[in-house]
Amino acid sequence: MMLLEVSRVSKYFGGVAALSNVDFVVSESEIVGLIGPNGAGKTTLFNVVTGFLPVTNGTISFGGEDITGLRSDQITRRGISRTFQASVLYTRASCFENVLIGCHMHYREPKWKAFLHTKAYRKEEHTMKQNTDELLEFMGLAEYRDRFAGELPHGQQRVLGICIALATKPKLLLLDEPATGMNAKEIALVMDRIRRLRKKETTIVLVEHNVRAVVGVCDRIVVLDHGQKIAEGVPDEIMKSPAVIEAYLGRKNDDVARG
Repeated sequence: MMLLEVSRVSKYFGGVAALSNVDFVVSESEIVGLIGPNGAGKTTLFNVVTGFLPVTNGTISFGGEDITGLRSDQITRRGISRTFQASVLYTRASCFENVLIGCHMHYREPKWKAFLHTKAYRKEEHTMKQNTDELLEFMGLAEYRDRFAGELPHGQQRVLGICIALATKPKLLLLDEPATGMNAKEIALVMDRIRRLRKKETTIVLVEHNVRAVVGVCDRIVVLDHGQKIAEGVPDEIMKSPAVIEAYLGRKNDDVARG
């Protein structure tokens, strides 16, 4: 079943087209890679899908509903969450507290019940704390539960960022360069965690400069260049595409694998 449909989406900044008539779809339970050189429009595409930027033209549908023009919080509540290139963590709060904040996106009891500390509030808070611990365990962060987020190694901080996004209970998770600044061991850790998300039936779109990592984890890959989609297909097809080799890297095919 199709979950996300981006149809002829364009985004202009003044007279400059950051995106131009971009089309692609994402089906449920897929992991789709979004690659391209710097300035290709990858993060801009994430920003328009999640409502951080308005589209200039085109439509975005999610679960069959037109979400074009909705605010970012409205889109999050419909089931789309994202991470950012830079870690967005409360560094002087524990890992547990960071993830619990994400869980509160779906807090249902009215604020007055929290103020009065009612039984209903206590029950829902208990459930959220259980969910937080389950997420930390699932993502391999249980041993860091009570440590300040700022004390974690870089790779674990990126995993924590994914964990916080998962706390909002997304149907679709957009990961913006989750392996940036990592060494090979940290990249392997993060990609392993992304593969685990299949068990939660989470659909993923992954922006990443490390092409080898993308190829190893994605079902399909979409390639942007200068704001336009230039290729789409399974990883083997993309690795051999002359258009991708020339426009994305401008080097030999062996270099594509090195990312």
